[in-house]
Amino acid sequence: MHPLADKVLARDMRATARACRLVDDRVGDHAAILKDLFPHTGRAWVLGVTGNPGAGKSTLTDRLISVFRGQGRRVAVVAVDPTSPFTGGAILGDRIRMQAHFDDPDVFIRSLATRGALGGLSRSVVDVVRVLDAWGADVVVVETVGVGQDELEITRMAHTTLVVAAPGMGDEVQAIKAGILECADVFAVNKADRDGADAAVRDLELMIALGGEVAAASGRARGHSAAALHARAQRAPSPGGEPVEGPWEPVIARTVATRNEGVAALVDKLEGHRAWLFGTEAGAARREERLREAMHVQLRDALTDAAVAALGPALEAAVHAVARRDIDPYTASERLVATFRSAGAVSAGAAVAPGGGT
Repeated sequence: MHPLADKVLARDMRATARACRLVDDRVGDHAAILKDLFPHTGRAWVLGVTGNPGAGKSTLTDRLISVFRGQGRRVAVVAVDPTSPFTGGAILGDRIRMQAHFDDPDVFIRSLATRGALGGLSRSVVDVVRVLDAWGADVVVVETVGVGQDELEITRMAHTTLVVAAPGMGDEVQAIKAGILECADVFAVNKADRDGADAAVRDLELMIALGGEVAAASGRARGHSAAALHARAQRAPSPGGEPVEGPWEPVIARTVATRNEGVAALVDKLEGHRAWLFGTEAGAARREERLREAMHVQLRDALTDAAVAALGPALEAAVHAVARRDIDPYTASERLVATFRSAGAVSAGAAVAPGGGT
């Protein structure tokens, strides 16, 4: 086993931080570390926190950490911050609101930059989460960058997705957006002491009800690639007691994170979704679909990296040929794919020349 992986399993904070850095940068023998750690993963509950900018995601995440630590759970946080498209830098400031937990040995907070990735996450988030899972986290909270209406990558890697909204920020309109509605397992209307909170809750309730009726009428289950899930026709009731079979219906909580109001009730609703996810056949189907999508992403990234590395001169030749209008990008791409599939990918630089073929 890799020596750094050994230290991560021994809950060495410095070693875990170093492993996260290697995985995020994709340098050195990071793949060997991930392979050694993978058999020790799968125990953490991955909670995604997303929503529009300014809704209070970081403050609410800080309060969630406190509740989970009060329950005796080890908590890891992955806070994703946007990368500047101009300088390539990132402030990585989300964790500033979590300073109260910096000295807690059972809390690990890691900031990541998007590095140009879309969807509210960075490319390395899944791998960093696995490192923290192996470190021994009971809960891994992944806070995305501020998202709009379709940056929903978090749903493909989190067990439970919490969408944070706030009154007075256009949420009455945002509630109508299909993407953000279908993304949520639980809604938190934060800053609920502000005017407009009741209206925001009503709009969300209306959209959830309408979404369920549309799903029933179309014969398709709702949310998170729901068409692939084997969900029953009836809806699951609100959390409480034993989990009931059927598709999950999003629930809503009101919070005022700055005053720590409503956070315990929010955690109860999140736990209700977790019980459904791990205690019902519909939840098991949802987890299987999530793993399938994660494998698709992993395969896509691996194939892209392998193709770029193998094609080398052929890819550059394609760029120049397209720039000269000697060939269209669609034909060039088809020939590059065919070249990559063949045994002589590296030496096939002429494959994209006009009339070249493969």
